[in-house]
Amino acid sequence: MTPTDARSLAHARAVRARGAAMPPGGMPPDEILDSWVRCGRANLDFTAPPPPFVIEASELATRRQRVDPLRRLALAEIETLLHQIAGSNFLLAFADHEGVILDLYADNRFQMNGSDAAIVAGSCWSEALCGTNGLGTALATGRSVAVNGLEHYFFKHGDISCAASPIRDAQGQVVGVLDASSYVTSRQQHTQALVKMAATHVENLLLTQQMRGHLVIAVHPRSEFLATLSSGLVAFDDEGRVSAVNAQARAVLSGLVLGRGTPFEAIFDESFERFVARVAVDAEVRLRDALGSTLVVRCVHAPRVLGAHEPAGPSQGRIPESEARRYSSEPAARSAGASASSEHPSVRRALRPAVRPVLPPAPPSSRMVADDPAVQQTLRMAEAAVRLKVPLLILGETGTGKELLARHAHMLRERRGAFVAVNCGGLPAELFEAELFGYAAGAFTGARRDGSRGLIESAEGGTLLLDEIGELPLPLQTALLRFLDDHQVRPVGGTASRSVDVQLLAATHVDLEAEVAARRFRADLFHRLDIVRLSLPPLRERSDFAAVARSVLAEIDPSARIADAALALLARQPWRGNMRELRAVLTRALLLHTSGRLAAPDFEHLLLPSPVGRASSALQQSAMQRVLAEFERTGRSVSQTSRNLEVSRTTVYRYLRESAAPRLQKTRLREA
Repeated sequence: MTPTDARSLAHARAVRARGAAMPPGGMPPDEILDSWVRCGRANLDFTAPPPPFVIEASELATRRQRVDPLRRLALAEIETLLHQIAGSNFLLAFADHEGVILDLYADNRFQMNGSDAAIVAGSCWSEALCGTNGLGTALATGRSVAVNGLEHYFFKHGDISCAASPIRDAQGQVVGVLDASSYVTSRQQHTQALVKMAATHVENLLLTQQMRGHLVIAVHPRSEFLATLSSGLVAFDDEGRVSAVNAQARAVLSGLVLGRGTPFEAIFDESFERFVARVAVDAEVRLRDALGSTLVVRCVHAPRVLGAHEPAGPSQGRIPESEARRYSSEPAARSAGASASSEHPSVRRALRPAVRPVLPPAPPSSRMVADDPAVQQTLRMAEAAVRLKVPLLILGETGTGKELLARHAHMLRERRGAFVAVNCGGLPAELFEAELFGYAAGAFTGARRDGSRGLIESAEGGTLLLDEIGELPLPLQTALLRFLDDHQVRPVGGTASRSVDVQLLAATHVDLEAEVAARRFRADLFHRLDIVRLSLPPLRERSDFAAVARSVLAEIDPSARIADAALALLARQPWRGNMRELRAVLTRALLLHTSGRLAAPDFEHLLLPSPVGRASSALQQSAMQRVLAEFERTGRSVSQTSRNLEVSRTTVYRYLRESAAPRLQKTRLREA
């Protein structure tokens, strides 16, 4: 055992000896133990805390001035928090990225004496100086954290409970932290969630401010959540490339590359120019992302070139149509009230693509291909289980069709309500409870004025699928277990509960029994969900591969056909990504061979070792050749090439540059 481990173990034993409330297993959460280890490595002695470190007044003024725009936003959120947790013997603080408290507000019942006497403006609460504490540990980990009582590294802070959340700028750098502290005896259950929501609100406003010259959009699968903190924000420059992304957007668009400079077309199944034209007409626009999920998008901020140049509120941000058309080289999408002249044959010909389009992936249907005996057995089990109205646990590798099976179970029951699918790994933990159970009016910063019903109530009379249940954080597993026991829903910030009738299904690709053994998943919740277990085999083990492949191909393009030899070739592949990988390969093949008749040779170069890299390279080369050919056919017109191929002008320019053809280097690119 290293000296550091010995110090941490000694600290844990000392905490237990002091009578701290411990979770099952007798130890604090991992994030606290990790912090204790860092404190030990920093040679902090938990029996001898160092004296407080407070900067001079002149330096405090300089630090405040340095972060003035951020500070103004943070103080506005603190003012809101003052009302939300009033009367709970609290203290609210805003600190910079080094842990120096710049501003402090305290309830008059939070006495500044004893252990909390050092909590003053100008004091530094970094973890390296003050040990495990909410503010310092949030900065050390870059995550929201709660430190309760004797979880503090120094016992002198054992009567305090604190929750803190870091604030990140538009580029993801930690620039500050919000903290709410109270006495352990008066701490509130939702304080950490409230602080996290306040920090998220600051981050969103800061991103919009810092991206003032960029187009900023809000994105979420559900329209009613676009104006809430759970919506993702993405900023694009004037060429349609990502310039900033918030954490919620990474969750909503999980699985997609969202790095700085990523083109709009790599995220959404539409050109940037066409999207700009559409959002000029409609306040909300539906888009399909590159993985086939349907999302709702709203303009939050439009740069001057697009019209508005101030941050937009939930009902603002629409770009004037005339400005959008001047910005875009493509015709604006027609609104419901558009002139009938757009139906003229000459207009339709101008908009008709020059190549055979590949249709976007269709939404999952309720029909499952089930010629495989194992799948047939699973369906029979589902049919018997839904009649009992008990929870169903669906297991299978990623991409095996777990959501499709859930939709099938929903249709079997012929329930009158909706089918609602929730990705447990795609929602921020601090917002999940509000999303699942809803929230009352004014429950937290950014809440809708009249509150909002949650996903459970949205599925009343229908089916609720909790996808990737294995990624549900432990604190939220308790709330879900409570609902499974009584089927009662109480909104966050509300006082009244109501009964909700839903068929609950859970799905995961992880081994939940192993997660239970590792104490990452509650055993009682696992046993509550594991009443009926449905397993889906991976694609490589299914005997009905040909039928599955033809069904997926029909969803991509109903007119496409595939030869038996091609199916035999595909059936021999490992398909680690299962249905998703199969869909991707079929889509690439259709892009490369626009006739829609797929033969075995059409897949050989897509199925070489390292198929993703090879296939992407082949696809890019083919796309480049098509762009160059169309560019020459249109008399070297970038705009006409862009319209005919339904790609952005930025894409056309990129392929022209990458081709490095001497004749293109010497030719001035003609716009008209």
